[in-house]
Amino acid sequence: MTLPSATVAVAFSGGRDSLALLHATVHAASLAGLQVVALHVHHGLMPQADAWLASASALCARWRRRGLPVRLRWHRVVARPAQGDSVEAWARAQRYAALTRMAKEEGATLVLLAQHRRDQAETVLLQALRGAGPKGLAAMPDRIERDGLVWVRPWLRQRREAIDAYVRRHRLRPVEDPSNLDERLARNRFRLQVWPALQSAFAEAESSLCAVARRAQEATTVLEEVAASDLRNAVRDGALAWHALSGLSAARRVNAVRHWLGLVLGSAPPNALVQRVVEEVKPGAANSWPIDGARVVRLYRGQLCVEPIRATLVGSSQTLDLSRPGRVEVLDWGGHFDVAPAIGPVGLPATAAARATLRARTGGERFQRHPGGLPRSLKKEFQVAEIPPSHRGGPLVWLDGRLAFVPGLGIDARWRGADGEPRVTLRWLQAEG
Repeated sequence: MTLPSATVAVAFSGGRDSLALLHATVHAASLAGLQVVALHVHHGLMPQADAWLASASALCARWRRRGLPVRLRWHRVVARPAQGDSVEAWARAQRYAALTRMAKEEGATLVLLAQHRRDQAETVLLQALRGAGPKGLAAMPDRIERDGLVWVRPWLRQRREAIDAYVRRHRLRPVEDPSNLDERLARNRFRLQVWPALQSAFAEAESSLCAVARRAQEATTVLEEVAASDLRNAVRDGALAWHALSGLSAARRVNAVRHWLGLVLGSAPPNALVQRVVEEVKPGAANSWPIDGARVVRLYRGQLCVEPIRATLVGSSQTLDLSRPGRVEVLDWGGHFDVAPAIGPVGLPATAAARATLRARTGGERFQRHPGGLPRSLKKEFQVAEIPPSHRGGPLVWLDGRLAFVPGLGIDARWRGADGEPRVTLRWLQAEG
């Protein structure tokens, strides 16, 4: 659990809600002997951003001269959203990253956020319109520990009208953000077009929607506990054994896969991906489902795992020296060999390894894994070794016209050097990506 510090951080934009929260926090801190740091993020998206920063700086300096325990810390975002990015989502990610870094550097462990009951109600409906499940409908928590900090929304059950009254009572002067009138943004469209009509038709809409959020939070907790129980003996080294879920109902399988993917990915997985995985898994078959441009969910031998997408490079046949210990880069094949002196009877003669030939699989190659065993097809040996198809790339190494080394399987056991003859072992490492 994160321990409290003598410094409290407040996310401060200069708008009405954050200004009221900062004012209330500073005055409470002066009585409790605490310090307050106002964290301001300059996104650089609005022409007024410099003026807002100047206003925040002047306000904190003025309060500090009055003996109030507050100082300003700010961060200017230099990045810009990529083409096609949601500006709202991009700005939110940048803001939380900056707040996290600044709070830690200031020694604060508690960060206060200014969202109120209307914000919560809006979030519930917007999530519902996006087709969210219980976790999305849970909206914003009152309190959460994340990235080593405690994030608290002390006014999440306060009505907006109460905050407006506080601002008037203390004659606070918030800045006005003109982007709040931009109806290209989903939340603004909701606030300007939908909310007035909704509240007019249903006077208790705000409190009812917040009740939905609380019940969804309870449901989410239960679903996470059920998933943790269902996955307790099903996950090993990050891989999910599908057979361990066979006795569950369809809904519990979906819940377990969603929870497992969330843990592995570090974020909520797309619902469409979860549904596809659950519906398309066929016991005994191999399959894969793309997550994004860099990762894939792969099913092999009944095990689900998340892997990076590996570029399939097939280099040309070539001859190189694999006789000296060290690292040998093979750019055509997107990887390298680690060469080491052999310990034990199995190894490649260094004299022959000096003229090693690299080739791609063509079919029909046979490999012997153990001394005294029988040579079998590479496909069969890969299956016995439980090496998924995605890991069967890389060059085959031939010495004097005979197969000597296969990535993932090792050195063919038929290669036994004469006593006293220098021998080497090989390991092939594919570059990620």
